[in-house]
Amino acid sequence: MTSGDRSTLGELEVKNMDMKPGSTLKITGRIADGADGFVINLGQGTDKLNLHFNPRFSESTIVCNSLDGSNWGQEQREDHLCFSPGSEVKFTVTFESDKFKVKLPDGHELTFPNRLGHSHLSYLSVRGGFNTSSFKLKE
Repeated sequence: MTSGDRSTLGELEVKNMDMKPGSTLKITGRIADGADGFVINLGQGTDKLNLHFNPRFSESTIVCNSLDGSNWGQEQREDHLCFSPGSEVKFTVTFESDKFKVKLPDGHELTFPNRLGHSHLSYLSVRGGFNTSSFKLKE
């Protein structure tokens, strides 16, 4: 992939979201052909990530983590990679006060603790080999 191609991938960044416990976020899009992975981040900013969701095709795993300032937490790895580059997918993230539930395209659900303990999330970003076609926040 050349750097010129990269600009066509839909990077999404929202800085004024209003996500509270009980909210559900649905993200739909297409994984780029030849992508080695992508990232969905939820938190209070680029340096306060309550959920860092990072499928890595080269490792056949999904890595979840949290970021507090410059400190990453311990990676949680899930070997349920049910999607691949070139596919259309939908992810549903439910925010509960103590954890996140991420529903994968095949219905499998993984959970990740809300390590930072925030009760309001205002930041969302989607980066890498994922072209977002829609996202919807529902309370």
